[in-house]
Amino acid sequence: MTTHPKPAIAMFSGAARNRLMADVYGESGLPVLLLHGGGQTRHAWRKTAEEIAQSSRTAYALDQRGHGDSDWIESGAYSFDDYAADAGTVARTLVERSGHKPVVIGASLGGIAALLAANNKKKGDAFAALVLVDITPTVDLSGVAKVQGFMRAHARDGFGSIAEAADAVAQYLPHRPRPRSHDGLKKNLRLHPDGRWRWHWDPRFLEGPHRIDDGRMKVQQELKAAAAGLRIPVLLVRGGSSELVQETHAQEFLALAPHAEYADVSGARHMVVGDRNDQFSAAILEFLSRH
Repeated sequence: MTTHPKPAIAMFSGAARNRLMADVYGESGLPVLLLHGGGQTRHAWRKTAEEIAQSSRTAYALDQRGHGDSDWIESGAYSFDDYAADAGTVARTLVERSGHKPVVIGASLGGIAALLAANNKKKGDAFAALVLVDITPTVDLSGVAKVQGFMRAHARDGFGSIAEAADAVAQYLPHRPRPRSHDGLKKNLRLHPDGRWRWHWDPRFLEGPHRIDDGRMKVQQELKAAAAGLRIPVLLVRGGSSELVQETHAQEFLALAPHAEYADVSGARHMVVGDRNDQFSAAILEFLSRH
């Protein structure tokens, strides 16, 4: 069995001077910034980040605002624009630290943030290339409702134990084999003083005054404009059985960004990285080898 060294820890400042924590895999290679989906943490990228490091790149798996060990925002500022501002700020910091623009890989929420940040006319492009993981400007809204419904179900009351949380995840993802250990799931939960385990994210990012799904139609138009304006190399990775991104959505994106590459991961649903990590990582590494 191949063993991998523990990642280093790095701290970044976001657009509001909010603290953002990251795991760093690799030491001196070209930077790759990994942005997880809503409700996840940086740990979702571990296997892919390890493979990126083995390809002589340096992977920065970031906890986005309100998630994991990064700051929860007191004002409840969790709009798509807020996440995009953080993505651009961290990317520019990586340019300052390494001398190179990062390739940015964003899943779902992370992809929306990266796409909006990729064409920031005021700040300039800070990305070398962009990978969107199962996210496009137009998505199936019933799929969005299903994902957010699961996230909201226990956001406030939490779980009596990690095993109870594991049962809820298994019910939501019946296609996935159950892991032999709860260690991975534990990283996505935090134990509160009342003895309940709750997800490792601020529930206000779904329920607060500036939550992510405010102004969805406006954001959709902004995402389409951002896609049409892309000039950097782009790869869209879709889960072949995604609840959110249908083939028609992918083709619409490819019409907006004709130079974009496309990979369809068979058997994967919206959480492509966790469902078919081997196929996903292979597609990512092949893209990185050319960019």
